[in-house]
Amino acid sequence: MTTPKRTVLRLRRLLLTLVTLVFAATATACTTTDDWPRVVVTTNILGDITQEIVGDEAEIVVLMKPNADPHSFGLSAVQAAELERADLVVHNGLGLEENVLRHVDAARESGVAAFEVGKAVDPLTFRRHADGGPEEEAGQADPHFWTDPDRVRKAAALIAEQVVEHVDGVDEKAVRDNAARYDEQLADLTTWMEESFDRIPEKKRALVTNHHVFGYLAERFGFRVIGAVIPSGTTLASPSSSDLRSLTEAMREAGVRTVFADSSQPKRLAEVLRAELGGGVRVVELYSESLTEKGKGAGTYLQMMRANTTAMTDGLAGN
Repeated sequence: MTTPKRTVLRLRRLLLTLVTLVFAATATACTTTDDWPRVVVTTNILGDITQEIVGDEAEIVVLMKPNADPHSFGLSAVQAAELERADLVVHNGLGLEENVLRHVDAARESGVAAFEVGKAVDPLTFRRHADGGPEEEAGQADPHFWTDPDRVRKAAALIAEQVVEHVDGVDEKAVRDNAARYDEQLADLTTWMEESFDRIPEKKRALVTNHHVFGYLAERFGFRVIGAVIPSGTTLASPSSSDLRSLTEAMREAGVRTVFADSSQPKRLAEVLRAELGGGVRVVELYSESLTEKGKGAGTYLQMMRANTTAMTDGLAGN
């Protein structure tokens, strides 16, 4: 007959065994997570592009949430720590992520590999437009390179090289195969955009936006940039009454009646032009600087560009 004392001893041994097993499983899980290759990406557009290239070969941590503004989003302490633990940091650069770049610099100084994509894809510089701006930024590099899918093809190839070089443990063949497949999709996107924009008469290929964000698209596909409600390359600037007056004069001269507003920003500034130019002005929403949640219209870079192309083609046809 088993004594109560012996029963207690058996229960203690069983409990100790369970605790040991749980501790071992937890330690293994933590080790696996820590050992798993990690790429941290600042913006969600670059995050989607990087995910297409990396696939299942590494963990992709994207710092910028869907529908956020890349010019103004910041990091929590936990997100800042993610940069220090990365094998590779991929960031847009050229001043886009204004509140994040100091954290990227800190990670780089601590020895983390960091790749500034914008600087590597032959960036354009901001130019003066008919609206009078962006005067202070004229000559500075324009960070919005992703509006040109050909530059994204170059960026994707360079990101693949960075991953192979700096992220230990990835399958090089898998990464290069992913990059080749995605390059074909980007090439198809460029062809489709060309065919879509060919339906717009040349005299109607004129753009007015919330801020100066489509310089690359304009150069690639033959558009004229008339101006922007905010005559700047960043949404953090504000228009003056003289800015709006210059823009409305430029729009009247060009015969433009459509304004494209960034989906991550309120349309209030674009709506002001309706009061200046009358009720005939149309405000068309674009996904220009941020992806949406999955299934919300622009969950991937490819979806964003196709949605924007359709909206621009339809919007300009009515000018």
